[in-house]
Amino acid sequence: MRPKNMKNLTVKTQLLLALVLAATLFLTPAAFAATPGITSAGGAAGTFNLTAQDAYLNQPDGEAVYSWGYGCATSATAATFLPAGMTGASCNTMQVPGPTLIVTEGQAITINLTNNLPTAAGNTSILFPGFNVSTSCTGSTPAGQQGLLTCEATPGATVTYTFTASAPGTHPYYSGTQGDLQIEMGLYGAVVVLPANVPANCNAGYHALNVTAQAAWGEHDFRLSAAAYDHPSSCYDREYLFQWAEMDSRIHRQAQAQVAAKAGCTAGTMGCSLEVQTEPYHPAYFLINGRSMPDLMDPNYASEYPHQPYNGNPHMHPGDLTLIRTIGQGRWEHPFHEHANHVRILARDGNLVLSSNTTPVSYTSGLTGDTAVPAQGLAGLLMFNTDTTPGEAFDGIFYYTGRGLNWDAFGHHPSTTGIPGDPNGDPYKDPLATLSCTPDVNGYNSGVPAAVNFMEWCQDHNKPVQVAPFGDVAGGGPATFPDPNVFTNGQWYSGTPYFGPDANLRAGTPACAGNPYGTANPPNANCTNLQPSNVQANPANERGWAFMWHSHNEREITTNNVFPGGMLMMMLVDSREFVIDESQ
Repeated sequence: MRPKNMKNLTVKTQLLLALVLAATLFLTPAAFAATPGITSAGGAAGTFNLTAQDAYLNQPDGEAVYSWGYGCATSATAATFLPAGMTGASCNTMQVPGPTLIVTEGQAITINLTNNLPTAAGNTSILFPGFNVSTSCTGSTPAGQQGLLTCEATPGATVTYTFTASAPGTHPYYSGTQGDLQIEMGLYGAVVVLPANVPANCNAGYHALNVTAQAAWGEHDFRLSAAAYDHPSSCYDREYLFQWAEMDSRIHRQAQAQVAAKAGCTAGTMGCSLEVQTEPYHPAYFLINGRSMPDLMDPNYASEYPHQPYNGNPHMHPGDLTLIRTIGQGRWEHPFHEHANHVRILARDGNLVLSSNTTPVSYTSGLTGDTAVPAQGLAGLLMFNTDTTPGEAFDGIFYYTGRGLNWDAFGHHPSTTGIPGDPNGDPYKDPLATLSCTPDVNGYNSGVPAAVNFMEWCQDHNKPVQVAPFGDVAGGGPATFPDPNVFTNGQWYSGTPYFGPDANLRAGTPACAGNPYGTANPPNANCTNLQPSNVQANPANERGWAFMWHSHNEREITTNNVFPGGMLMMMLVDSREFVIDESQ
């Protein structure tokens, strides 16, 4: 019987609608993303014994789509997994995307690929764009076969590819055999090359302060490296890998039917090959790391996705410089919008985008803490939409601080005594009310890394979000919120626009709901009329914000033409007291 994804689709749809319609979103911290992968698969470091096999990919609409993918040829326990601290890591014999291969610049890499696809699928292979690859079609039984682009593994055969990891950054790998079919079926993956020489200033400035803040809150460092490249302005504090792809289920059904009809045929004989029509192309599923929304928010290595181990759920603190590694693995270009800030492009296909400066210059992001960079400084675009063409990879930096909102994201206020006359002694007094904000040279509160409001934009400190509940901007602004009676509620929505563990104290309290203590004691200026709806659904210390990151091609945020789904995920920002645990 074909396996099926048996999730409760009705419940998921209701939760997703809450995600899409709510202006402020809060998610339970069950799973984050990082950049999970392997440094070896059944061999020494830098040696990867891979296989190509078939299996099914589970989709949010309940379908299980017949697919092909790369995996670990030997026991999953033989692989060496990164980042350190990941729990439940595994490398199945088939997964989509294929195992992320994590190597170091200058390292000698050996890939042994065994073709365990159905015989009728024919030969298969791997291309490693950007590297000088040597192959061997002999030495195995049965032998490989030279194809148009590279040495191919015939059914049951093993071929070997060797190269030196010469270029740091993010790179794709994918089938070099009948690419219109085999890449569509899922034969693709990523190579992450870490720099051999990490710049010294990755341990200085804001990067050092972020490490101090992590230690203060007991947060583990899940980076693969401190820098993406050997360049001093490529340092980062957190990282994620995203691989875009799409699937035309008609092609997959045709391949499945023909494989079944030709079962037992002899390779190379008349009729023992597939004749799948790959045009016209009409994809129904749009994938990030092999999953669609909302499945991609579940943990890495979740048991319900045995052949889709990698998720997509970025999570960060204010001020974290987050490295985004992205690869276009399908046929289409995917214009992707990362809400809340632009993305600074560092490199494309492992090639840093550099200026032609003749003298050292300062890096001016305001967040790196760099003092000077080499004569060639970074010159990548700031992009509102990141564009990724088929086969292309880019590395970029994203960060969020709340700068320039014109109201206090942490909801501080100068009152330290609460409300006079409160018969209960003001049980709603906010413990964060007295937190200070001392601007550094860039305007951020960086002096105390252990503070909840580390990296707060001090210019907006103590500015109320809404002076008059139900008022308009002219009546008290600067922000106007809708009537909570018509605002989307649910498990995924907290009802408050503030960061921090006491965010819910700033909404729905007696002082905010009205003025029960007389005209002499006006309501707290930092209150809002939005009421918490289900605060029990989230940990008390996670009161952050969520921003949708999604394709700007509207059809690509559907699953089989049903919205929401597809290439849509949530980026979450939390203040420092919420410990981001990327072990899943």
